[in-house]
Amino acid sequence: MNEPRYWLMKSEPDECSIDDALAAPGATVPWTGVRNYQARNFMRDAMQVCDGVLFYHSSCPEPGIAGLARVASGTRPDPTQFDPASPYFDAKSPPEAPRWLLLDVQALQKTRLIGLPELRATSELADLTILQRGNRLSITPVSAAHWRFITERLLGA
Repeated sequence: MNEPRYWLMKSEPDECSIDDALAAPGATVPWTGVRNYQARNFMRDAMQVCDGVLFYHSSCPEPGIAGLARVASGTRPDPTQFDPASPYFDAKSPPEAPRWLLLDVQALQKTRLIGLPELRATSELADLTILQRGNRLSITPVSAAHWRFITERLLGA
């Protein structure tokens, strides 16, 4: 088995918060609605079961890392792309050749919120992908060094 990798995955808390994920059966939620090819490709080509996840709340009054999770499944087609009632509907994605994928994420624990100001003020995290100008991806890789610093130094996990 390959060494585990680490990821930061953004979720709008109005759609799925760390509390929602922890309350789900098995504390596991399908990660639906990814509509960016690079983020989709991370899921399809690089993410594997047991990889670590920084569960990040975005598009909210206080964005930041809100919990720890892990990748809990491989990828499969995201059904929201076929649902005309879904905000993630994609009329150009045929069921026989789906364009968009999802994987399951299992929440492990809620943490104190590590907000963007704290992340930006921490010199050891200066090159964390989410802090780079213009980065709006919903899934970004996290180096093992950044993972260790966040989980051990900032969270004391």
